[in-house]
Amino acid sequence: MPGVTETARADHPTATAATGIADATGTPADPPVAAARTYSPGLEGVIAGESSIAYVDGAAGRLLYRGYPIGELVEHGTYAQVAELLWTGAWPAHAHLPCAHLPSDVAAVLRLIPPSTHPMDALRTGISAWGAGRGMNWPPTLEQARALTAIAPSILAAFARFRQGLEHVEADPQLDLAAGFLYQLRGERPDPAAARALDAYFIVGAEHGFNASTFTALVITSTKSDLTSGVCGAIGALKGPLHGGAPSEVVDQLSQIGTPEHAEAWLRDAVARGERLMGFGHRVYKAYDPRAAALRKVAEGLSGMADWLALAVEVEDVALRVLAELKPDHILKTNVEYYAAAVLQGVGLPPDLFPATFALARHAGWTAHCIEYAATSRLIRPDVIYTGPEERHLPAPAPVARPKARGPKASGAKASGPKAPIAASPRASGARGPKVRRPKAS
Repeated sequence: MPGVTETARADHPTATAATGIADATGTPADPPVAAARTYSPGLEGVIAGESSIAYVDGAAGRLLYRGYPIGELVEHGTYAQVAELLWTGAWPAHAHLPCAHLPSDVAAVLRLIPPSTHPMDALRTGISAWGAGRGMNWPPTLEQARALTAIAPSILAAFARFRQGLEHVEADPQLDLAAGFLYQLRGERPDPAAARALDAYFIVGAEHGFNASTFTALVITSTKSDLTSGVCGAIGALKGPLHGGAPSEVVDQLSQIGTPEHAEAWLRDAVARGERLMGFGHRVYKAYDPRAAALRKVAEGLSGMADWLALAVEVEDVALRVLAELKPDHILKTNVEYYAAAVLQGVGLPPDLFPATFALARHAGWTAHCIEYAATSRLIRPDVIYTGPEERHLPAPAPVARPKARGPKASGAKASGPKAPIAASPRASGARGPKVRRPKAS
């Protein structure tokens, strides 16, 4: 496991595995534990829990939801079925999960948001407003998970229309979540192929272990806060560019490359400048991302994407070859964002909605983990290695110089003779002066 053991830190020898602090002499306050614990930046490689929801096999390039391979789920399932699988652990023969009606109070909040607001901020704000009056009490439940997952697309679609000066479209209970989201965005029933492609994207985006946003939701859940708070925190984590947002950058990257003939020169220059190639490399996967393979098949079935997809395929081949040559010490394979860009663009979503659409898909996984973790009733509270100064004390306060007492100055010219003695006041001499009546405060 990468990292530095606490007892072996030469730069801060007083940190120990027992307490991490020492007294002023440098002697540990408590004896160190027998086995030194390990610090791992970013918690990389740290086992932070147990889960039966998903298995991410980065070495072999496998992803299983409750034991089922992601490729089979995309090919034979729907997002509604996958969500129920993640929540309950059982594969349903049939499942229906439509978008929810947008309450008027939530719509009013969304209308107040400036049109320039980041869609992730709008989604987080809408979810928070929805949860504020819905009695989302502890512990998280299956019904709460379904409700949150169903309302999220209606919130995002309404904001997308409000910012264009359009009215929101009422959810169609006949349509499943992905199709219903496209319907509320455009006001017309989507093409079946586009709806199926987005549904497949929702499936591959539904769950991925203890990623940053899921772990954020678990930390919040561990405090016995409500499920809405956990999801809002997860959305905030997913907004960060190191976690979400790469599909839109893939679109920009391919637009800059332009043609297959320019691919190699552009990619080599980008690597030489130290830039990251979007859509390649993953913190976990050291093999081809199985989600990318599943989405590539979906993208190939989209009409109107032939030219863009042809460019993407050729650029991918060149990029993998260039990365293997220029970065031989790094295993950088195609990740899910690369072909997610093709699917999201193919169904007609604007690039600035890509990250928030990813959040819609991930609601099933976030809420499934929150429900699972709530059963442990264990607060997540890790330790930290203290690297600050040893125990010390505040400096003694500096003495305050008091001004010397001076007698009253005579007005006008100075007297040339000796100063007249100052009569002692009655109080100073011990004599009592006349009593002064003070008016009472009214």
